Amino acid sequence: MATLKLEGDEVVVELSTMEKLGALMGSVRVPRASVTGARITEDPYRELRGIRVGTGLPYVIVLGRMMFAGGQDFVAIYRTLPTAVIDLAPGQRFARLLVSSPDPTVVAALASGESPGSVIPIGSH
Repeated sequence: MATLKLEGDEVVVELSTMEKLGALMGSVRVPRASVTGARITEDPYRELRGIRVGTGLPYVIVLGRMMFAGGQDFVAIYRTLPTAVIDLAPGQRFARLLVSSPDPTVVAALASGESPGSVIPIGSH
């Protein structure tokens, strides 16, 4: 399953080899400074917009890019698991990152601008 993590000044969505094949792309890295918001949704399919480029089977898996008139989102959604929605500043490759089953500590850190060790997790599995 895709992993959302912080590595220094970057937000990383790490994909397995099979996920890279399904997404038709590799892992994603964006500057942490480009994050404008972060939250967890319990209904990830309501967040999807546009046309998928990658792999998709409704309510099972969506991997790849969702392309829409204003840009594109990166998605790694599994079943109906809680999903992180990371909003990014204009000018980034993606408008948002959507990653299922996130570490709530990482999402809280992104939402608050703090380091992961200094925040209380928001949401739970």
